[in-house]
Order: sequence, then C-alpha cells, then structure tokens
Amino acid sequence: MHVSTLLPLILAVPLLAQSPPPYHPPSDDDQEDVRLPNGKLQRDEIVKAEYQKSVEEARQLAKLADELKADLEKTDRNVLSISTLKKTEEIERLAKRIHDRMKHY
Repeated sequence: MHVSTLLPLILAVPLLAQSPPPYHPPSDDDQEDVRLPNGKLQRDEIVKAEYQKSVEEARQLAKLADELKADLEKTDRNVLSISTLKKTEEIERLAKRIHDRMKHY
C-alpha cells in the first residue's frame, strides 16, 4: 500500500478513539407535555404530589420541633438524651428533604 492511502486511516484512528460527547437529557422545553390516561399533565401531577409530600413532612417537622422543645424544657442540665439527639437528626433530615424538593421548582 502506498503511504498516501494509509495517511487518512492513520489520522482517523485517534478520532475514533475519542470518547463521545457527554449526554445531556433534553430540557423541559424540548419535551412534549406528557398526558396521563385521565388527561391531566404528568408534570402537574408530579408537582402536586411533591407539594402534598412537603406539607406532610412539614407537619412531621413541626411535631418533632414541639417534642424537642418539650424535651429541652424538661431537662435542667446540659446533658441531652439519645432520643433528643435523634429528634434533632430527624428534624435536619426532614428540613433537607423539603428544601431539596422545593429547589426543583
């Protein structure tokens, strides 16, 4: 074979070895509105369900905060029980989930 016929092949090999460009999922503008069998928009139903979940978790958060306050008021020293510490961790988890969910929209 002649060098001039091999040159394009030699130059093409590094291009084939390169990784493909990263995948970017289509944005909301690129997607059509998906309708559920009941005719409602899927996105609207997801937002509604997430709102309901946030409301429920906010109720749990308020209840735990009230329990934490009562626990702290009962204690007259600077030592907390394990259950009180666990309540603070659960409060933190609930608040983070609500916060993260709200950041989506």
